Amino acid sequence: MRDPGLPSLDQLRVFIAVIDHGGFAHAARALHRTQSVISYTIANLEEQLNIALLDRSKRKPTLTDAGRALLADARTVTSKVDAMRARAKALGQGLEAEVCLVVDVMFPGCVLVHVLEAFQREFPTVALRLHMEALGAAIQMVQDNRCQLGISGMPMTVPDVIERHIVGHVEMVPVCAPKHPLAKIEGVVPTSELREHLQLVVTDRSNLTQGQDFGVISRRDWRLGDVSAKHALLRGGIGWGNMPMAMVAQDLKAGWLVRLQLQDSGQLLYPLYALHRADEQLGPAASWLRERFISLDLSLPHEPY
Repeated sequence: MRDPGLPSLDQLRVFIAVIDHGGFAHAARALHRTQSVISYTIANLEEQLNIALLDRSKRKPTLTDAGRALLADARTVTSKVDAMRARAKALGQGLEAEVCLVVDVMFPGCVLVHVLEAFQREFPTVALRLHMEALGAAIQMVQDNRCQLGISGMPMTVPDVIERHIVGHVEMVPVCAPKHPLAKIEGVVPTSELREHLQLVVTDRSNLTQGQDFGVISRRDWRLGDVSAKHALLRGGIGWGNMPMAMVAQDLKAGWLVRLQLQDSGQLLYPLYALHRADEQLGPAASWLRERFISLDLSLPHEPY
């Protein structure tokens, strides 16, 4: 038995059309060809592959077992080629092949999901690399040209090479587990009492914030590079700390965490900025993403994804 030949892309498309449109005549009308051309193309495809794809013993041709298996391959091949052509067209029009985005760990996850869903719909051919970092690490990745765009909340002066625009603010709330000693204090928790208990603090992997403390009150603290780890430790009763409201709203509602009333009971807002290098022009996809972040209203409540 001879080895199968190499089918053409047109043959595969005709094969798919016959199945999707329910027969040779309907496929012919859909493809604007004669029925005889459709029949001839399928016969040639079967000859190429050395196997019967359709059972013609009935009025309406049906797939053979082999045809059913190879139809899935035909769909995969044609979809890959279509994706390749779409990507080539986009690249020819100046669209980026890939966008690298770094986002502060304090950014609401549900909002990020909605933004990236919209990005995927708008730019289906553009690959996205996403990094989640804390404080100075986000701006460091933009400064070092490892990411074109960053969403950072670093509360310090940024280098001159970085251009930034305000995105909004995230509300931070001091919390601990119900079993924690601080949760037993009724009313306002004195600052002197806070200093005696372990505070969990998110730190970063850059040297931009080296030697600087943001919101650290306690004499003892644990420095964590992962806000999810901080969240888990807080729920486990280890220490207290400030967390984004969006991340702990369900915990507070369910009673897994309690909100502490501090002496300075003013609203603690964590600013977020869109960052990119001023000496580098953003491509169409990165520019669209930047404007999407800037137009957000983070003060609105967001449903969890």
